[in-house]
Amino acid sequence: MRFLSRSGMFCRSCGLATYREMSAKTLWQGWWSPLSVAITPLTLLMNLGPRARFRKLAPPMGGFRPALDPGKPLTRRPEAMLFLVPMALLALLLPVLFVIGLLADDPYDSSSTTGGEKAQTLLVGDCVHNDGDWHDQDLRTLDCGSAEAQFKVTRTLHSSGDQCADGDYLADTKYSSDGMTTSCLTPLR
Repeated sequence: MRFLSRSGMFCRSCGLATYREMSAKTLWQGWWSPLSVAITPLTLLMNLGPRARFRKLAPPMGGFRPALDPGKPLTRRPEAMLFLVPMALLALLLPVLFVIGLLADDPYDSSSTTGGEKAQTLLVGDCVHNDGDWHDQDLRTLDCGSAEAQFKVTRTLHSSGDQCADGDYLADTKYSSDGMTTSCLTPLR
């Protein structure tokens, strides 16, 4: 990081040319360190003071050399575009990400399943078949006499001290009526 300044006697045109040149360089070169991310905007704001003073000066008259050409305004210079284009994209990206976040399915929401419908509530005595794996359970109730039935709901755990029997599996909380209770699944075979 470095700080540059120019001092001297400036006419209106020379002052504006200097302001525009140095601010354009700051827009291009001022973002390359972590601390500069905070300092560059402050530097650009501090440059507005001299700019206002230069604009109040009278146009150049006479002198021993011609005045500098102020050139294009700062916002029309390529250096400014290197700053404005990413900032515009960032300004557009944030609302898009927000909308995507609102529309995305929350995997931890107990009321949603992969199909978008609410999971059915398991009751003690129900027999179930798991169409998924144990990480992404997809339980469906069946008649206990069905050959597809794999597990029977034998108990619900209402407190942290409750435990299932050895060899039992735990049903996901999305299969409970309150979204917080776990059921014990005893293998049928």
